[in-house]
Amino acid sequence: MTVYDKIVSMLDDKFGIAPDEISREATFEALDLDSLDLVEFSMAAEDELGVKISDDEAAELKTVGDAVTLLESKGASV
Repeated sequence: MTVYDKIVSMLDDKFGIAPDEISREATFEALDLDSLDLVEFSMAAEDELGVKISDDEAAELKTVGDAVTLLESKGASV
């Protein structure tokens, strides 16, 4: 499983977003996630992938690809 696959799984499980709606280019806004949802997503990513995401880093996430890049750069383990 890759970081991208884990994110797709998290978005499906926690936010009910169908995997076929998710792509690296998909914006969180297009997926109907607001700022509070992004905080929840960040906390879930921290728990499930063993990394720390600062509030500033979370605020900069615009696309699923941005999240993958950030998490991979932090050495996320799946």
